[in-house]
Amino acid sequence: MTDLERISPSASSECGLLRSVAMRYAGSGSVDFSAPEELDEILRRQMESSRWEVFDPSLVRQQQDDLIDLMRDRGVDVIMLGAEADSVSQHYPRDLGFVVDDTFFVARLNSRSRAPEAAGLLPLVDRMSNVDYLSSGTIEGGDVMLAEGVVLVGLSEETSPEGVAGLERRLRELESERRVESVTFSRGGVVHLDTLFNVVSDPVALIHLDAFPAHQVSSFARRFDLIPVSADEAREVEVNALSLSPGEVVLDARSERIAVELELRGIRSLMIDFSEVRRVPGSFRCSTLPLVRA
Repeated sequence: MTDLERISPSASSECGLLRSVAMRYAGSGSVDFSAPEELDEILRRQMESSRWEVFDPSLVRQQQDDLIDLMRDRGVDVIMLGAEADSVSQHYPRDLGFVVDDTFFVARLNSRSRAPEAAGLLPLVDRMSNVDYLSSGTIEGGDVMLAEGVVLVGLSEETSPEGVAGLERRLRELESERRVESVTFSRGGVVHLDTLFNVVSDPVALIHLDAFPAHQVSSFARRFDLIPVSADEAREVEVNALSLSPGEVVLDARSERIAVELELRGIRSLMIDFSEVRRVPGSFRCSTLPLVRA
């Protein structure tokens, strides 16, 4: 696929064979995390449960290139978004949209500071064969996760009940057979669902148990083979792995314990150092916006 070809979005799960993905290099934008009293309320709450640090943009780009090279070696078409934005999180395009079956949904972002990132997505959206827009609330791609017959949506700091209801309503109008289920958390300050829960292979999922109330954990356990992660692993965003196929997952180089758990389940781990990327909460999944999964 060339950068000028039309794109037919497709994804029925989080772990189908990845064919096409969008990424954007890190910019030079920065935030003074040493003065939390000057930050907005949502970011202050997120800083209570996640690590936020100033990163070296050039090193982040090097680590992104390692991921790009790995994916291209496996035949994944990596489409680079333009650098119109220069925000601290512009290298996390996952939040800008999401694919449900054959439709690309443009996200409704919660943070005004990320508006330039969304504007920079428009050239890609124009190439999509099937695009939809939601009409109410906020909903970001990092909170949206596909499973059999369902769309799970985390009620993080960035996604609202109105956004979930808007997606549910639109899927009904499109005559989708998928149900939409909200995912609740046991605390505030959650950046996105995929920093604490992530389906990496059907039916295997990584989870930080303490982040969810008991009824939510029970609901997950009925559907998935859960691999718990520790508080330290969660803080280092090791949950945010990227599935390349049902049997192959990209993990951070420090995630050796998780790699062993995956190997026991017949899943191969590809290890990359993403330590500089992770200075702002996110990792491989946040860094990629899947467009086509077989």
